[in-house]
Amino acid sequence: MKLSIVIPVYNEIGTIEEILKRIGFVPQDKEIIVVDDASTDGTMEWLKERAGDDVKILFHEKNKGKGAALKTGFEQVTGDIVIIQDADLEYDPGDYDRLIEPILDGRADVVYGSRFTGGPQRVLFFWHYVGNKILTLLSNMLTNLNLSDMETCYKVFRADLLKEITIKSNRFGFEPEVTAKFAKLKCRMYEVPISYSGRTYEEGKKITWTDGVAALFHIIRFRFFD
Repeated sequence: MKLSIVIPVYNEIGTIEEILKRIGFVPQDKEIIVVDDASTDGTMEWLKERAGDDVKILFHEKNKGKGAALKTGFEQVTGDIVIIQDADLEYDPGDYDRLIEPILDGRADVVYGSRFTGGPQRVLFFWHYVGNKILTLLSNMLTNLNLSDMETCYKVFRADLLKEITIKSNRFGFEPEVTAKFAKLKCRMYEVPISYSGRTYEEGKKITWTDGVAALFHIIRFRFFD
């Protein structure tokens, strides 16, 4: 089974080299697809020098958001299983084995990596934790799922599911959108514990409270109006 690892990138000059190095250690057959969302900190220039046979790199001329970068990357997927990987080192490619196991053994169509079910995690923002729990609860109420971490980056799914859904969100609304659409398709969904090395805003964290408010809208939108 070939893995397609899709990496949306925006202003991650301090981490992009390291995340690609860590992914390189993953033993499975894989393709790496990086989508730079119009970075302005030197990431784009570094990626242009890095492009080669082992990494497919795509560029947006202007910043469109994480969802838009993922849509661009999904169009290039040729593997059997898709893994979404952020470029900021918060999520560890060393967790890939446990993430793909339920799909490989035929139990799951979709696997979410949960930051709240037992893996080691950096202790950080209380209100981010509360906000995540509220968004996950509301999403669960409207999708009839029992996820612990709807907003996780690590969403892994069979590549053929991309043909079944049309993604509309350009920013962080991607997370509740795909969750609602996987639920509507009645996909077999699993969660597995992952490690999480969160970072502060000084270290480059980008998601803000406004994205949380927007997520509330998207949870309702994609449950009832899409």
